[in-house]
Amino acid sequence: MIPGPFRYRRVSSVEEAVSLLAQLGSDAKVLSGGQSLIPMMKFRLAEPNYVIDINRVPGLDFLEERDGLLRIGALVRESTLERSPLICERYPILHDTALGIADPLVRNLATVGGNLAHGDPANGHPATMLALRAQVVANGPKGERVIPIDEFFADTFVTALEPDELLTEIRIPVSPPRSGGAYLKFERKVGDYAIAAAAAFLALDESGHIVQAGIGLTNLAYKPLRATAAEQVLIGQPPSDELFREAAERAAQATDPVSDLRGPADYKRAVARTMVFRALRRALERAQANG
Repeated sequence: MIPGPFRYRRVSSVEEAVSLLAQLGSDAKVLSGGQSLIPMMKFRLAEPNYVIDINRVPGLDFLEERDGLLRIGALVRESTLERSPLICERYPILHDTALGIADPLVRNLATVGGNLAHGDPANGHPATMLALRAQVVANGPKGERVIPIDEFFADTFVTALEPDELLTEIRIPVSPPRSGGAYLKFERKVGDYAIAAAAAFLALDESGHIVQAGIGLTNLAYKPLRATAAEQVLIGQPPSDELFREAAERAAQATDPVSDLRGPADYKRAVARTMVFRALRRALERAQANG
């Protein structure tokens, strides 16, 4: 439970952080909230030679709608999403996701950017961002790079970020009228990682048919998973329980869970089916109320 030796560097700008990352490469890890990195260091699962603390970098804690996008700075805390009137009223799926993360003590420090950059398929935000078709903004020596969320997660704890790049922002398309989303998590106890969880987003046209659908899954494959086949079932159809059951079945078929202390793979796949169905129903309720 004691980290290995490392050198600590506190930076005061994005440019300084990028410069250090360019110099140090894979020898360095970025510290934002630290709620994943520090435990991994204590268990010696991560042993960086350098820790670069970005918490004093100004201008990375913004949360605003601008230019048709919800923009979330890399240092926005989970507790900010939990308490923000903007998020609670217009993006309840993000509120759901934040509330499902650990406990209040963790949420006071944990950051949205860190949750994504960690690349853990058991984290909640990756599934939600996949459902919402988010983009990740990275800054590196060559400037700014915008990465579609479908291209961001490469493997377990591996993302598209280069060793010399810093995640600085998450961009989500502003939710249109008649749209809604939900994130539902099934866990052994409050604050635990999910046995399985699902994020669902739906947008309806004036006749009530589904014109946009997003489904993301947590802890059900080696990386965060988007259930594209399930989404395709929904497009152009009037919503119904029967349709949602078909989509949930296709989502469950797309999973590749492992058997572990949280249950056998077949059990997790069955839980996924139920979580997707329930998340779709709640997303529909919110979409119909957002007319």
